[in-house]
Amino acid sequence: MGELNKSMGLGTRSQQQTSSKARIRTGSLKIQRLRENALAYTFLAPSLILFAVFMFYPMIKSVYLSLHSTDPAGNVAAYVGLDNFTTLFSSGLFLQGIKVTLLFALLTVPVGILLALVLAALTHSKLRGMRIFQFAFSLPMVLSVGSSAVIWKFLFHPTLGMFNYVLSLLHINPVPWLTSPDWALFSVAMMTIWMNLGFNYIILSSGLQGIPDDMYESAKMDGAGPLVTFWRISMPLLSPTIFFVTVVSIIGAFQSFAQINILTKGGPVNSTNVFVYSIYQEAFVNFRFGTGSAQAIVLFAVILLLTMIQFKWVERKVHYQ
Repeated sequence: MGELNKSMGLGTRSQQQTSSKARIRTGSLKIQRLRENALAYTFLAPSLILFAVFMFYPMIKSVYLSLHSTDPAGNVAAYVGLDNFTTLFSSGLFLQGIKVTLLFALLTVPVGILLALVLAALTHSKLRGMRIFQFAFSLPMVLSVGSSAVIWKFLFHPTLGMFNYVLSLLHINPVPWLTSPDWALFSVAMMTIWMNLGFNYIILSSGLQGIPDDMYESAKMDGAGPLVTFWRISMPLLSPTIFFVTVVSIIGAFQSFAQINILTKGGPVNSTNVFVYSIYQEAFVNFRFGTGSAQAIVLFAVILLLTMIQFKWVERKVHYQ
């Protein structure tokens, strides 16, 4: 009986030692995890502070202002609820801005991606001199939007511009590039396509370079021509890159502002009054921060909806390796 009690006591003591060791191990793991989390948040702190100051706070402030009216000095005057949004959707100028923005995106996004894709495919070969063309097609990315817009404003000048000078050599009447409602949006879109060409070209060229050469050699051995090889091999493997460029280009088209502000200032006759320029006019020119913030919320919702649609349906056709 004594031996049995002694063995039971030893067993209880060993169990207590095991459980205490497990508790110590668990505590040390928790301390280690806390240290790792503290170190991670320390490195993330600068980015989190920047996001909080320049993204989260302005977004919350915009939501707050969209529910209020403001006085001529821009101060909050009264709570109006959703009146700013109902005023927007009943405004013909706002609805016209939506149409102009959609048309601007249709003019710039498909043409810009297609042009960059063609240039990337033509300069993908390893022939001599291709580096010069690759450098030239990437150059627009070096210039800022403001510098590019100023350069193109000189090119579009009705009497001194290069475009009308070339047209005069061909005995064609000069075109009112920026002063006619029929030509203004097309002119700004043409400048935007050129401005985004460098980024699209670099991304698509990188995607083409990531395709293994073995696939091209196998297709060549099977007798496939260049067009068939590009359509059957390059395009499916390049679809993730094209999808990325498409999403970024659509977001960029809906956020275009600087080139329109420099070239046309939303005119003539509001023919280039896109979404973001309308927000700028409403908030920082007319000092109606309530309706301006409401437009910004609508713009955010439109971009979010378009992005979700692309990830929901367009991404299904993307071929991942």
